[in-house]
Amino acid sequence: MPSITEAVPLPWVLTLAGALFCVGLFGALSRRNTVGILLGIELMLNAVNINLVAFWRYLEPNVVAGQTFALFVITVAAAEAAIGLAMIIAIYRARQTVNADEVDSLRG
Repeated sequence: MPSITEAVPLPWVLTLAGALFCVGLFGALSRRNTVGILLGIELMLNAVNINLVAFWRYLEPNVVAGQTFALFVITVAAAEAAIGLAMIIAIYRARQTVNADEVDSLRG
């Protein structure tokens, strides 16, 4: 049975991660809804995780640096999602909207 490095070449994995990052970037820049913007940012962070794990697996499988960095990115993404959603809920309660164009000042 072939290993993963023999089954899927590195450029294919990087192409997948690049496409996922582009979809996330487009989603983050084109959305007006702040929840959609957060989803785009999460997609970009997941693309970074794919890159980290792919480079770890294909270049240095004996060193756990890629996995360690991926875990840090997952931790930051979870914190970003929790804080971002809490901010969106607070903004919605104050202004009755989650449209990013309508929430452009800090004053209530």
